[in-house]
Amino acid sequence: MTPDRKPLDALAFGLMTVLCIAWGLQQVTIKIASSDVSLVMQAGIRSTIATALLVVWARVRGLPLFRRDGTLWPGLAAGALFAAEFVFIYAGLAYTAASRMIVFIYTTPCFTALMLPFFVRSERLNGRQWAGVLLAFAGIAAAFAEGFVSAKGATLFGDLCGVIAAFLWASTIVVIRATGLARASATKTLFYQLAVSAAALPIVSVAMGEPGIVRLTPLATAILAYQGVLVAFASYLAWFWLLTKYYAARLSVVTSLTPLFGVAFGVLLLGERISPAFVLAALLVAGGIVLVNWAGRAH
Repeated sequence: MTPDRKPLDALAFGLMTVLCIAWGLQQVTIKIASSDVSLVMQAGIRSTIATALLVVWARVRGLPLFRRDGTLWPGLAAGALFAAEFVFIYAGLAYTAASRMIVFIYTTPCFTALMLPFFVRSERLNGRQWAGVLLAFAGIAAAFAEGFVSAKGATLFGDLCGVIAAFLWASTIVVIRATGLARASATKTLFYQLAVSAAALPIVSVAMGEPGIVRLTPLATAILAYQGVLVAFASYLAWFWLLTKYYAARLSVVTSLTPLFGVAFGVLLLGERISPAFVLAALLVAGGIVLVNWAGRAH
């Protein structure tokens, strides 16, 4: 047992709940702002804001971001995967509901559990984790089937973008765990991801023919600030801080609340219709996440 980690207390659970609410709400805010700022451009602005704040944070804290430590190439690879992930998330939201997108994105722990053992032998799956993977993928299948029935396949492309984004997110985690980035600071690892995506996503937006910033209304400005300052910068730093204080597996279990909050916000704020079959699919995915992360270990 690692002595500098501890079980979740009221502070940890409360902060994790706030983080899950923030992460679940993000997909809804993207939809709301899409008429004012195009989708992929939102992602680019989000990363640009967060990168600038992270550089200032690192300077204030005396954390080196540009020191040579052998992480440049894996860092750029992680950044490219991170940028691609957000292309699929933001662009995919044009074709599916926010409540559906969040459920597909959060199948990431299951993709990670399947991929990581090929690169890190200590990450082999046990029986409970295999059950979690199967349960989550059953949820994916159920969600796709529900989309064919209720939406007559209209959400298929956007749903598929969500699954691809989850795979890319998992691939980013594998690169971080299986390369020299595993020994880099969390701040530098996050910097690679934010900086590369800040450079790449506006270019992708222009290449896709997006209109970019159509009008900068107070609501759009507030949403961009929310995505860049609160989600991409503050929430990620809070998550990394929690990982230094509490058992990672138990924190990861709580993240299963995120797709449930995302579904609720989609219904409440966007008026998205959710069938009982999709609710069941979301619960299967959340249950799978719990089983994959809660593998009977304390860390």
